[in-house]
Amino acid sequence: KEILEKYHDLFTLQWEGVIGNMCVPSQAEWEQLLTNCSAFLFYGMERFMSHVLLNWLVAMNIPKCSLVILLDLVRSQQSYQRITNSDIHKSCLRIALERPTETAMLLSLTGVGSVIATQWYTTLQENAERLEVLFENLLSFGKTAGQTVRILQS
Repeated sequence: KEILEKYHDLFTLQWEGVIGNMCVPSQAEWEQLLTNCSAFLFYGMERFMSHVLLNWLVAMNIPKCSLVILLDLVRSQQSYQRITNSDIHKSCLRIALERPTETAMLLSLTGVGSVIATQWYTTLQENAERLEVLFENLLSFGKTAGQTVRILQS
């Protein structure tokens, strides 16, 4: 929340989303957020694709979304239990489609212009630091997504 407040003035007036852990967005809310945005940020626990339905995502057409930032792959005891219970009902192929590279490919096929995503499990603090670097470079300095990723890599 601190990071969002810091960069609030640099966002457009159309900023929409779900913040906090009070409710889990429905599939309809995910669809509305993704189809009506020019940029989408997911900052959450476990794999982004474990929160949305695969069949629903691959049927989407979201060319207005230029950038998706996935700061996911954070694990807690509670999130691990949730994902374990969910994965029991999925095939190995379905779970494989939730990995970072496959998620980026699926989002690209739906029309997303660029995807920035974590590739391995991390902590909330490390993702907060990444978000700070992303916002500072994309919003304050006006750097491109590619330039910003290069800064994150160094």
